[in-house]
Amino acid sequence: MSANPQCPQCGLDNTYRDGALWVCADCGNEWSGEADSSTAEAPVVRDSNGNVLAAGDTVVVIKDLKVKGSSIPLKQGTVIRNIRLVEDDAEHIEGHSDKIKGLVLKTQFLRKA
Repeated sequence: MSANPQCPQCGLDNTYRDGALWVCADCGNEWSGEADSSTAEAPVVRDSNGNVLAAGDTVVVIKDLKVKGSSIPLKQGTVIRNIRLVEDDAEHIEGHSDKIKGLVLKTQFLRKA
């Protein structure tokens, strides 16, 4: 049994490596040799202090921030509860404050509560 993977397009085993890509000799499909996106690890999201953030955590704003589309600034010490992680982006989270809904914030301005 060969160690070559099956072609994701046609499912046949007649594949070979060409540089960084795998090539199917039967159908001509080329794909990267990395793991599938379903098995790839999600990026680790960290706050300004290096603490790991997870969906549902509570964070605190560490600096006054201007909010685009709103005349109300986000003040230092504002609590953002029940955050959501942005898929494939370790630098942003989504959440709501008491006065402003639908915020997307950079993690460098947050600390875990």
